[in-house]
Amino acid sequence: MPTPTEGAPAPEISLQTDTGEPFQLSSLKGKNVVLYFYPKADTPGCTKEACDFKAGSEKFSKANTVIVGVSPDPAGAQAKFKAKFDLPFTLLADTEHKAAEDYGVWKEKSMYGKKYMGVERTTFVIGPDGKIRKIFPKVKVEGHAEEVLAAIG
Repeated sequence: MPTPTEGAPAPEISLQTDTGEPFQLSSLKGKNVVLYFYPKADTPGCTKEACDFKAGSEKFSKANTVIVGVSPDPAGAQAKFKAKFDLPFTLLADTEHKAAEDYGVWKEKSMYGKKYMGVERTTFVIGPDGKIRKIFPKVKVEGHAEEVLAAIG
């Protein structure tokens, strides 16, 4: 599947939420969606990113925007992460990295010279029409939530 581009329809996502409920991206049509992919729950960068989105969550709500986080963690790990930081948005368990692959963010990474496959931190802003309005590749966490909010505004 080709990597989605700005202006293209957002690929459908059908995954389990942090509460074990089924989730369909298409159920959010009519709203803006901030779909952010992060490598691993409860790690420093991912925690900072989630808490920054949490801090701006009221502003996102006022802009008719739903925030959805996605990582390869299982639902139980997502639930713990959400509870620990009192995150007010849905986290999705992409354990088989299907959504990450569909969105082109499942990449070869390298740490300490060791190569492995993982999620490249990326955010997609999806418009009410279900089309991708903006892509933030290789996200730097600092100031990212404000940047995303500005793109919606």
